[in-house]
Amino acid sequence: MSIKKTPSPVFCSGDYVVYPTHGVGKVSDISKQNIAGTELELLVVNFDKDKMTLRIPMAKVEHVGLRKISEASTIDEALTTLKGKAKIKKIMWSRRAQEYENKINSGNPVAIAEVVRDLYRNENIAEQSYSERQIYEQAFERLASELAVFDNISVEEANKKLLSILAK
Repeated sequence: MSIKKTPSPVFCSGDYVVYPTHGVGKVSDISKQNIAGTELELLVVNFDKDKMTLRIPMAKVEHVGLRKISEASTIDEALTTLKGKAKIKKIMWSRRAQEYENKINSGNPVAIAEVVRDLYRNENIAEQSYSERQIYEQAFERLASELAVFDNISVEEANKKLLSILAK
């Protein structure tokens, strides 16, 4: 029995990518740098929103979870998840918050959509705590930025699209 290894995704300059703990970024360059006497091939990813640049060794790209923008089926599944009923577990907030953070940092759009769905509050429902609001906004921003790149629309338009789905 042989295990088939999926080929590493090939990234080119100008590609949009998702880094699980930071969200959507754009590959600006693939360069070689001499670090501590070793020549490394680095993938340079810019995150304009955070004004941050990451340099990831090509050998570590798969290990850190860097991926291309999701395919249509995954985005559709995430949007369908938003339409579902919120599933809030009856456990302490600190434990739930930790689970939500893990889902957001997984980089999986469907898991992020679950967080957005579970923490979404309509105008006429009770207020959220500060930490709930922070987690919700982080998840919403991640989902909106990937949707914007996928649909080739602005982040504002993606925000409106997500809010219209949630309001139903």
